[in-house]
Amino acid sequence: MKLLSILFLVAVIGLAAMRARAGSQSPGEKVIRGPASEVYDPARDPSHDLAVAVMQASWAGKRILLEVGGQWCSWCHTLDAFFAADRRLLDYRDNNFIVLKVNVSQENENKPFLLNYPKIPGYPHLFVLTPEGKLLHSQDTSELERGQSYNRDKLEAFLKKWAPPA
Repeated sequence: MKLLSILFLVAVIGLAAMRARAGSQSPGEKVIRGPASEVYDPARDPSHDLAVAVMQASWAGKRILLEVGGQWCSWCHTLDAFFAADRRLLDYRDNNFIVLKVNVSQENENKPFLLNYPKIPGYPHLFVLTPEGKLLHSQDTSELERGQSYNRDKLEAFLKKWAPPA
């Protein structure tokens, strides 16, 4: 009975997250926000978002990519723009990872959540997690830079190295 209750809860949360992203919730229906976010949002709860990401990654056979940064971070915007400009790299990332942005800002440093991970030397910072949410790798993104942007070959090699096994 307990297993059935857990499965029901997982299905309800998953459906709500999909509806929220699709914008198809009924009027008055409570929206459960999933991990998908285009911005670093200080109002988001990274623990909740990670729980949803774990469900999605488990179902999809993907790993989780935590992007830690903030709206104030120029290199965070540079990373977003780099992926947006390279459709093949963006598709590879999205086909292999559930991406979860974790905000760090004056409004919300998310210290309790980030205490579960190694110290971050700079932003953005990437953590690769298993579909179950266990840390596999901590990546300083300065190692992936070239000039005032990112190095495509290094970024692609990073993604391929940490993508789930075929």
